[in-house]
Amino acid sequence: MTKKYDAIMVGGGVMGCATAYYLMKKAPQLKVAIIEKDPTYEFNSSVLSDANIRLQFNIKENIQISQYGLGVLKTFADDMEVDGVKPDIAFRHQGNLFMADEAGKASTQKGIATQQSLGCPTEWLEPAQVKEKFSLFEVDQIAGAGWSPVDGTMDANAVLFGYKNKAIALGAEFIKGEVREIVKDDGRVSGVRLASGDEMQADFVVNSSGAWTKGLTETIGIELPIVPIKRHVFVVDTNVEPDVEYPLTVFPSGLYLIQEHANTFLVGKSLDSDPIGIDFAFDRNIFIEELWEELVGFAPAFDQLKISSGWAGLYAVNTFDGNAILGEWPHLKGFMLANGFSGHGFQQCHGVGRYLSELILGETPTIDLSIFSPQRVLDNKPVFESEHKLV
Repeated sequence: MTKKYDAIMVGGGVMGCATAYYLMKKAPQLKVAIIEKDPTYEFNSSVLSDANIRLQFNIKENIQISQYGLGVLKTFADDMEVDGVKPDIAFRHQGNLFMADEAGKASTQKGIATQQSLGCPTEWLEPAQVKEKFSLFEVDQIAGAGWSPVDGTMDANAVLFGYKNKAIALGAEFIKGEVREIVKDDGRVSGVRLASGDEMQADFVVNSSGAWTKGLTETIGIELPIVPIKRHVFVVDTNVEPDVEYPLTVFPSGLYLIQEHANTFLVGKSLDSDPIGIDFAFDRNIFIEELWEELVGFAPAFDQLKISSGWAGLYAVNTFDGNAILGEWPHLKGFMLANGFSGHGFQQCHGVGRYLSELILGETPTIDLSIFSPQRVLDNKPVFESEHKLV
């Protein structure tokens, strides 16, 4: 017997679970299914991410998504309580520091002006101010930095399971299975077909399949400019003994550093050589050959360290403009996209989950995110964060 649902989430990561939660919260009478092929989440992009949220975007709508997300996180534990158990997301407001060289100064300052106009507590720091706050950093190579003290990192697993468990408690059905095909009928989505051969019907299907998006949409002839790209995160133990908690710091080259605790840090960078494809093999030599010397140039105290661990995960990169593709596909009613976040899906799940639920329910969106509509891809009108660069 074919099961019938109001909405199906294809992908039970943080985006699918957040969308299911908002649907069930708003309309508890709905039948909602979350389909996930790997409920252990071993290779889930959010779980393998740096689990950061930041206000420092240039596009108004991206900033508003983060503002909403920060608000959600304040009461997340209480809101996601199930049977007396509250998720502990261990949110650390250590702040985010985005360094800029002369080439990036104007764009960074323009972004800060937009952020401040929306009420964000971000500010521009001159090099001397950066050095005063964070003495480990060399500032000769920078023109300054954007600083937001309310940003931070958290336990991605706790956020994911918070949304998942609450959605299920509200009535959503979690199904272990692999969706092989989207099914359509007369210009409208009608459901999905699983690897098992089972078919499930639905009025709405949300593609929240992350790095596996492209293969799924191709089953119905939709070509999205999204590719899975492998990115490394390295955990390093150092001799550094910071006198203050260090923020997530992004250097002008894109190299980033996160203090996990005491003298342990995470290091990573998006490289032109990062391979496209589903691949989770970890290569410690990338740090040694590509990142270490650059890191020492910005923070000389890191000349002595040990790679204690690390991992590789996947970004679902939108090669068109680097921003999310959100909303109904113009030529297939009921087929909703939440794809191409290019590394920002975890932090945007709160606002996007609410937005998609509002679209499905026919409500006026609380935040208008139509700037990220898939129509822009068809119209060849990219929306870049800054100066025609991917996010």
